[in-house]
Amino acid sequence: MSIKINHELPLPEVLKSQYPLSQELKEVKKQRDEEIRRIFTGESDKFIVLVGPCSADNEDTVCEYVRRLKTVADKVSDKLMIIPRVYTNKPRTTGDGYKGMLHQPDPDKAPDLLAGIIAIRKMHMRVMQETGLSSADEMLYPENRSYLDDILSYEAVGARSVENQQHRLTASGMDIPVGMKNPTSGDLSVMLNSVTAAQHPHHFIYRGCDVETSGNDLAHTILRGGVNQYGQTIPNYHYEDLMHLAALYAKKDLKNPAVVVDANHSNSNKQYKEQIRIVTEVLHSRNYNPDLKKLVKGVMIESYLLEGRQDISDHMTPGCSITDPCLGWEDTERLIYDIAEKC
Repeated sequence: MSIKINHELPLPEVLKSQYPLSQELKEVKKQRDEEIRRIFTGESDKFIVLVGPCSADNEDTVCEYVRRLKTVADKVSDKLMIIPRVYTNKPRTTGDGYKGMLHQPDPDKAPDLLAGIIAIRKMHMRVMQETGLSSADEMLYPENRSYLDDILSYEAVGARSVENQQHRLTASGMDIPVGMKNPTSGDLSVMLNSVTAAQHPHHFIYRGCDVETSGNDLAHTILRGGVNQYGQTIPNYHYEDLMHLAALYAKKDLKNPAVVVDANHSNSNKQYKEQIRIVTEVLHSRNYNPDLKKLVKGVMIESYLLEGRQDISDHMTPGCSITDPCLGWEDTERLIYDIAEKC
């Protein structure tokens, strides 16, 4: 076995000084963070919609998407908190394939992590600069979030990472909501154990330092469906699933019980159009039961400018996913307005 060191990457504080967040954008993020916190603590009854591409693969098309999203967000701001899904790290089950802009700022070129770190920081900043919307990303690599921790308003820990101790401990030091997905097996106890760990203080090694955290009271669950031992997808967004999660929460001493329902992945079996029906059912369940209305704080939707997906090639269509298939913009816009009416 051998490891080749290509070059050292700049420390987060160095990169932040080279690509700083303006005082104006710091204030934008602060206000957004406060409003999102009020939703998770129950002080606000707004409904969260985390929406955007499966993987943010191109700065210009992502910003075009979020500009459209901003127009819709302004019209539903009395009911909804729209958080753009700008995911720059892509987990790969087998390790093969496109791993996101962090690895490959240009999808059809060789990996370049330094260029990738710069590219994702600049993209997140541009999204906020052009729209006033601070975004969400996935914490795929705990040590890398320090390059973005002054920009993001929401982070998710994926199904393949939720059992990892470093992810849980890092989440305990965050001051924004972190959603813990159920693992690919669908085991809800793993997800809730992860939330418990994230809500408690810890003492551990982070980026070569001895650190202590105070716990994250906004750590919560994300239901994304699972896969059984036969490879069959098992959704967990139905009324009975939500009630089961509510009962599990009731047995635990956790702060701010909350769940966000991921309408794609194993809940839709990656049938992207199904997200429309799934979100509608979640809203119906939420309206039917007051306890679920308190517990279900939002939905997560995979959406891009164009519906479906495409393979990486030398003739790609901008705004179409190169990872999982997504809803197109027209369906997304209609769905967001529908959510605002029904939530």
